[in-house]
Amino acid sequence: MTDSPPSSIDDRLYMLRTRWEFYVAEGRFEQFIEFAVAVNSLAEHLNRMRLPGLVRVCEGLENAALARLGQDDTHPLSEQDIAALQRQLDTLMGAVASAKPHVPDRERRVEGAVAAGAPEVDWIKPRAVWLISAPAQQELAQALGHQLRYFGFQTIELAWGDAVPTGERPLAVLFIPANGEVRSEADLSFITTVRATCPASQLFYLGVDSAIEPIVALMRAGIDVAIPAEEQSARVLDRILDLVQNIEQEKFRVLVVEDSRVAVALIQRTLAEHGIDSHAIRDPGTLFDVLESYRPDLVLMDMFMPRFNGVEATRVLRQMSAYSTLPIVYLSGATDVGMQVEALRLGGDQFLTKPFNPVLLAAVVKTKIERFRETQRSTRLDGLTGLLNHTAAKSRLASLVQQLGTPPADGEPGTAAGQGALTVAMLDIDHFKAINDTYGHPVGDQVIRALAWLLKGRLRSSDLIGRYGGEEFLIALPGVSLEQAIAVIDRIRSDFAALPHAHPGGALRATFSAGVASFPMFDAAADLTEAADGALLHAKRLGRNRVEAALPSPLHSVA
Repeated sequence: MTDSPPSSIDDRLYMLRTRWEFYVAEGRFEQFIEFAVAVNSLAEHLNRMRLPGLVRVCEGLENAALARLGQDDTHPLSEQDIAALQRQLDTLMGAVASAKPHVPDRERRVEGAVAAGAPEVDWIKPRAVWLISAPAQQELAQALGHQLRYFGFQTIELAWGDAVPTGERPLAVLFIPANGEVRSEADLSFITTVRATCPASQLFYLGVDSAIEPIVALMRAGIDVAIPAEEQSARVLDRILDLVQNIEQEKFRVLVVEDSRVAVALIQRTLAEHGIDSHAIRDPGTLFDVLESYRPDLVLMDMFMPRFNGVEATRVLRQMSAYSTLPIVYLSGATDVGMQVEALRLGGDQFLTKPFNPVLLAAVVKTKIERFRETQRSTRLDGLTGLLNHTAAKSRLASLVQQLGTPPADGEPGTAAGQGALTVAMLDIDHFKAINDTYGHPVGDQVIRALAWLLKGRLRSSDLIGRYGGEEFLIALPGVSLEQAIAVIDRIRSDFAALPHAHPGGALRATFSAGVASFPMFDAAADLTEAADGALLHAKRLGRNRVEAALPSPLHSVA
């Protein structure tokens, strides 16, 4: 089969259905493998699209398929197994159909090119959230509903045990019981009913005790996320906002070092079906040059090649700091366990035997790359907010200032780069210690996350947004004048002051102060941050909840 890599949910569903029909008609082992690969590809795509309810349904079909994979002599499957898989496939198709909003094609179609990183245009996520609460928790449900509506969600508040509404299914359902205990079989049955009605929705249970047995019971009933009582109001908004953030990350890149043309063709075909880019070389002698130009996320290394073997190539790479952590997966027809262990000891990350299972190969490659990229991200991102951390934010600001170049002298024309604008702001949440002392650190963390979400939602992807430390944020706006930046940040300040932050006793509100400085008035990164920080302190002295600009005068340069 020579299908091109699918690009959307509909494409993947068509490929999945077609491969299943081929297998049912002919019953060949190779066709069943193609079907299993298509299921895995769809599950991965749904996961990237942040559709966890559909991921769960798809993974159920995938597990059922892999359990029946077997060998060549176990196919075709029995009529009973085919009927069971058909039922699960029909359930998946129905879940996708019910999760897709009923929007006419002409309204869902976007003319022209889509910006890099934008979600696919044929899938519009629901923005509705149901809050199902016990009478004693109605105040918390109302506070959460108010907060969710502020971020653009439509909320429906229901009493525990109410009939499930008809119509469009929600993005998420929040169960807020009177206390964290799973009170009865009737409660679990009610959750199961909602689960069956909303197969693609994410189901949250708020306030559960931190114990294994009740959480397992809830998961069996259909709950996706059980949030402990001490974290409930602080985490739920963050998790729901996370559902609507598509992560259309840069394609995974795999370098295949393999001297067999047939093996290369099979490997690259498998990787392409999972949306993974690959580049192949037959001569390991060119490895360094290709690593430098292609910059892969993982190397698939044949064990036995002309001139030297895969272990020798790996040992050389591990001596170079640039490639000391790059994942390397060996491919070989050899089954000697001792040799495999020795190869892993000398620098490899995993060993796959030929002929490889395409589902396993894709799973290993994606898992290794995801962990590799996460490790790289963790050194640059703040764990609480996902923003750039202090070090990464300073580095990015220095790069932005360097790109602008040196401002031209008076009377000289200067270059476009030298005439560029850049405005830097320091933001600090007012009275944050009092928030932590009064409501607890989880609520304080939620206030920090809420401001981070607001900044990400209101600013451009080209803008720098970093958590500078504690409750302080650094932002930089390229191409924006001081006056424009003040207007933008003041609007964000006003909106943040109106934003409710839910907690078990209701909702609180917080404010921030900001100081702003601009290039070329301050022409170095350190000078910009120092001036913006001085203006921030001035805003605090003037009463907080305001934006002040740094000027080249003693009043505004006091740190």
